[in-house]
Amino acid sequence: MNITLVTVGKIKEKYFRDAIAEYQKRLSKYCRMEIVEVADEKTPDKASETAEAQIRQKEAARILKAVRDNAYCIALTIDGKKRDSVNLASHIEQLGLSGKSSLVFVIGGSLGLHDSVTQRADETLSFSDMTFPHQLMRVILMEQIYRCFRIMNNEPYHK
Repeated sequence: MNITLVTVGKIKEKYFRDAIAEYQKRLSKYCRMEIVEVADEKTPDKASETAEAQIRQKEAARILKAVRDNAYCIALTIDGKKRDSVNLASHIEQLGLSGKSSLVFVIGGSLGLHDSVTQRADETLSFSDMTFPHQLMRVILMEQIYRCFRIMNNEPYHK
C-alpha cells in the first residue's frame, strides 16, 4: 500500500521531525510512506474572513495539485467521521482489499481546509472535537497509521 501525507507547512521543531522520522522508519516495514509538504501562506494578525478564505484557497490549490486523481483521499477535519484505532485499521484494510492501494491523508494549515479540498476528499476523518496544531497532528496521524498496520498484522502494540 502507498500512503501519502499531504500537509501544509514545514515542521519547525526538531522533536516533531524526530518523531515523524521514527514513525516513517517503522512504517517502511508495512507500506510506502511519502510526505508532501506544500507551502503555507502567511496569515496576518487580525486577518479578515475574506483574507483567511483567500489563504485557504491558495493552500487548497497546492494541496489538490499534490493529490493524484486515482488516490483515495482522506481529509482530516474536526467535523469528519470519528473512528477508534481498531475501526480505522479495519477500514484501511478494507480499502486495500477493495483495490484502493494509494491513500492520501490531507492535513490543512493553521486556518483549516478550503471546501474544495473536502469536496475532493473521498471521506473526512476527525481525531477529536479539539483543535491540534497541524505539526502535532502529523505525528498523531503517523502514529495511528503505524498502530493500524500493527493491528492489521495481529502484532502487539495497540493495548
